[in-house]
Amino acid sequence: MSIDRKALILKAATQSFAQFGYKATTMDLVSKIASVGKGTIYTFFKTKEELFEAILNKAEVDLKEAMNCGFAKDGSQSSFIHSVFNLLDSILEFRSDHELFVKLAQEVRDIGTAQALEGIRRMELFGLEFLKQKLDLAIEKGEVRDCDTTITSYMIFRLYLGLATEWNKSHSEPLTKEQIKENIALLITQGIVKEPRT
Repeated sequence: MSIDRKALILKAATQSFAQFGYKATTMDLVSKIASVGKGTIYTFFKTKEELFEAILNKAEVDLKEAMNCGFAKDGSQSSFIHSVFNLLDSILEFRSDHELFVKLAQEVRDIGTAQALEGIRRMELFGLEFLKQKLDLAIEKGEVRDCDTTITSYMIFRLYLGLATEWNKSHSEPLTKEQIKENIALLITQGIVKEPRT
């Protein structure tokens, strides 16, 4: 049985980036984890950057699958806002379930490695574009009022992410998913300003 050396190298590199971060991962380290010579790695990937790019490409495929499953989770009976929350949950779960993105976020926070930041941004932009496409489709179907979907998807995404990951850094009690969803849904569907009395 033939060994898929490229897949073996990608798996080892993903493990290395997840354990040690972008900055500390070297081709030597990947070759040790994969139990292949460094020359074998260079057969498939000319640089560490190219190897990291291949890992991000695979992560995008995995994220797209997770987002599609999240958005379609409850079928066509689900309201648009409920589907959006399922989508956002799937992105958050993807981030926390994949050690690579946990480590990259830590590396960005601790030392600000540009490539780690680029990896995080790339996944977030991918999620934002997916959400924008779903908003565009909802507008076409008449489920959502006409709006600038680039701005709206960014606001929803950042608000959700901020409440889910940043809130507990400055508040003693973390918010539950239900609290987050309830408040965002209120803001999106009804707004916060009362109609003036006439």
